[in-house]
Amino acid sequence: MRDLNLTLVQTELAWHDPEANRAALGALLAGLDRACDLIVLPEMFTTGFTMDDHAPAVQPGDATLAWLAEQAATTGAVVAGSVRWAGADGFRNRLLWMRPDGDWSCYDKRHLFRMADEHQHYLAGRQRQVFELGDWRICPLVCYDLRFPVWSRNRGDLDLLLYVANWPAARRDHWRALLQARAIENQCLVAAVNRLGRDGNGVDYAGDSLVFDARGELLVDGKECAGLHHVTCHGEGLVSYRQKFPAALDADRFEIVSASD
Repeated sequence: MRDLNLTLVQTELAWHDPEANRAALGALLAGLDRACDLIVLPEMFTTGFTMDDHAPAVQPGDATLAWLAEQAATTGAVVAGSVRWAGADGFRNRLLWMRPDGDWSCYDKRHLFRMADEHQHYLAGRQRQVFELGDWRICPLVCYDLRFPVWSRNRGDLDLLLYVANWPAARRDHWRALLQARAIENQCLVAAVNRLGRDGNGVDYAGDSLVFDARGELLVDGKECAGLHHVTCHGEGLVSYRQKFPAALDADRFEIVSASD
């Protein structure tokens, strides 16, 4: 199993200003000085985490999709991050997975953060996704999804859990503990990108973009440092650990039933 080169982009976000955010993120990515397979941006990277029904939203043909395609083509990497997405039936918190050839896929956030009334403004996703990148099977998730281990559970179909977030500094200890737990219990790598700064609602964010290996050992800690954070995820090490400690063979079978079903 080949290695995966990963770059996490930890930065502040301009409130409701897609053009400014694209420019700032593009400037950071212009400084990328190494080969990379996957570049990860924060949750709602064009606007910040907003419940404003009149905030800018991305849709087919939008400048943000063109920008993502340009970044992926220029870097030769998949570029992923979530946006406020406008569909015919309403808004979604949608993670976009842009490939270097311009083809793209998506995952819609399943668990909507009711403490900010996200469930009143966005439609919940229904489909868990696993994307293949080289030898790696990657499951993308968004922020509040982290608190729900069943949805994140490795069913023998993933090697990396990927979280993008606007996770407030007030709950940073929860963020760090839950990410490590997801790595240990799923025997997979976990990579997570969070933003910095203060948003338009006065909520503060402390970064703490992190990568854990399958043992729960910390590989990258972005702390409160803005910029690009790099890591090489070692495929053979993951395979070897799973073979030596095959806890997954004793995992319980289960099915997921939505609380709203």
